[in-house]
Amino acid sequence: MRAVRVSAGESESVRQKLLSGSALDKTRKLVKKNGFIEIPVTGSFNSDEFTFVLQEKARYYSKEKTISSILNIPESEKKLLPRGWQILGEIIIVTLNENLEHRKKEIGEALLSLYPGCKTVLLDRGIRGRMREPDREIIAGSRTETIHKENGCFFKLDAMRVMFSQGNLAEKKRMSKLGKDETVVDMFAGIGYFSIPMAVHSKPRKIISIEINPVSFVYLKENITLNKAGNIIEPIAGDCARVTPCGIADRVIMGYLDGHEYLQQGISALSPGGTLHYHEAVPEAIEQRPVERILEVSKEHGRSAQIIGLHRIKKYAPGVWHVVVDARVD
Repeated sequence: MRAVRVSAGESESVRQKLLSGSALDKTRKLVKKNGFIEIPVTGSFNSDEFTFVLQEKARYYSKEKTISSILNIPESEKKLLPRGWQILGEIIIVTLNENLEHRKKEIGEALLSLYPGCKTVLLDRGIRGRMREPDREIIAGSRTETIHKENGCFFKLDAMRVMFSQGNLAEKKRMSKLGKDETVVDMFAGIGYFSIPMAVHSKPRKIISIEINPVSFVYLKENITLNKAGNIIEPIAGDCARVTPCGIADRVIMGYLDGHEYLQQGISALSPGGTLHYHEAVPEAIEQRPVERILEVSKEHGRSAQIIGLHRIKKYAPGVWHVVVDARVD
């Protein structure tokens, strides 16, 4: 089994670098040997930057541990334990049954013992406000800023202050294949959820990324630099109702689930024949509502729209779906 050998003083910085590059083997433990630290790496990783060694006796984390087996709590409470959680970089985000809130610190420490590569656990209580800010509490660890890797892209964020949904990964991958040589307007860009993958993989001519949340905007700019996309993405801070450009885009992304009031700006940004990707949270009983809204707003402003796709992304709430409508607007 291969490992990178470094001095004790540089072990943490190297471990962080390997983790952000998905090269750290999280199934094995770091080993101290002859005054050096051996950091386990995946079999495919190679670099002239490091000294590699072969470990004859690799030390593994227990694969049999579960959150239930770690916690010494009554069986009645174990039945309420979460069955899943979200991992962003080095941050674990978990939702708890309200009857387990008094165990939150114990559960946080148990999760860290399951994932030694993680540093902090956040208790999630949902999203609040117009800017969709997460309502979270630190229940283990302290640092909440991290770098998350997804689809070959790096996203720096503070998980206490910025939301990041992994449930729409398929949609982000779909967008990353579109837009080559186009001018794209990404309304409600956040930290670059759609802009970054599109810039990295499909290389549009230009992406105008608009974000009103000042915290998200700071990370949007950092992620543009982190992913070397500054020659493609132009970040703009402001309200989409006021700063969205008109008549220049081959493609517009509207990734805000309550953005129907901004449809006029999204449609106006498109050149004739451009494509709109409009997101909405919609009850199953009226799933055609976003389609009807696009057709109506287009007509009101002297444009015609042709619906070319409707995609269910994920369940947003009981009986409610996150959908994306693709429309060609002339």
